Amino acid sequence: MKALVCILLLLETFVFVVQQQVDGGLNENEISQQISSEDRRQNPPQTDTLRAEASTDSQQYCNLGIPDIHAALRELTASITEQKGNIRELTATVTEQKENIRALETQLREQQTFILEELKKKNDEISNVTLSQVEELRKENRDREIAFSAGLMESGSGYVGPFTTEITITYRNVFTNIGNAYNPVTGIFTAPLKGAYMFRVTVYGHGGTGSSASIYKNGKHMVVSFNYQAQDRVNSSNGVVLILEAGDVVYVRLGTNTRIADSENNHNTFSGFLLFPLREQELCRM
Repeated sequence: MKALVCILLLLETFVFVVQQQVDGGLNENEISQQISSEDRRQNPPQTDTLRAEASTDSQQYCNLGIPDIHAALRELTASITEQKGNIRELTATVTEQKENIRALETQLREQQTFILEELKKKNDEISNVTLSQVEELRKENRDREIAFSAGLMESGSGYVGPFTTEITITYRNVFTNIGNAYNPVTGIFTAPLKGAYMFRVTVYGHGGTGSSASIYKNGKHMVVSFNYQAQDRVNSSNGVVLILEAGDVVYVRLGTNTRIADSENNHNTFSGFLLFPLREQELCRM
């Protein structure tokens, strides 16, 4: 505030001197007297004291201001240096992070390659398993394709029987033998797998002796087809569903003291086929 008063006083004096010179000029004494008079008019008797204080304050201000500027510059320089250090650290951190990112990208590509290779292997394994299963199912289905049918005589006509004991009939004229489970030489059907099987026998003969044929399973009598009359032709038929284990045998036996007759018309037949396979537990329930 005191410095401002001093500046204003100097400006007022300067303006006054200039004005006097324009009006006609003043000598040095007049100027000095005018300045002294103006000083006394503008300032009370304590003007000299104020001027001294203003000069002292201005010097103190200057003395104080310059060190403050240098201190501020030093602080600013130190701050800039610190910021540069921080920037260098940040740059190093960014560089390190970039290296980490590149390493992660490389690792990710390796993992992707590994995963793709593993997926391809799994896919190949699944494909192989699927193909193996398909082939196994095909084989299983082929194994399940079991059916046969056969007539008594391959050609001509004639009689079989009578005999004093039962005999196994061999049906030699094979119509169908899918799975080759029936043997036309022995007349025996051998089950290739566990399951439910349907069997049927037809009987034809001439009157007077009777005609009889029975279905056997593993030596045990199951069902019989029988007819008798004194004269003319006789015929009958019968069928049965049997649960067989793999290796069980089924065949037909001619009854004691009976006979059957056949011709190219194939009146006497023995047939059978697999209805469906059975698992072990299904057989146990039965």
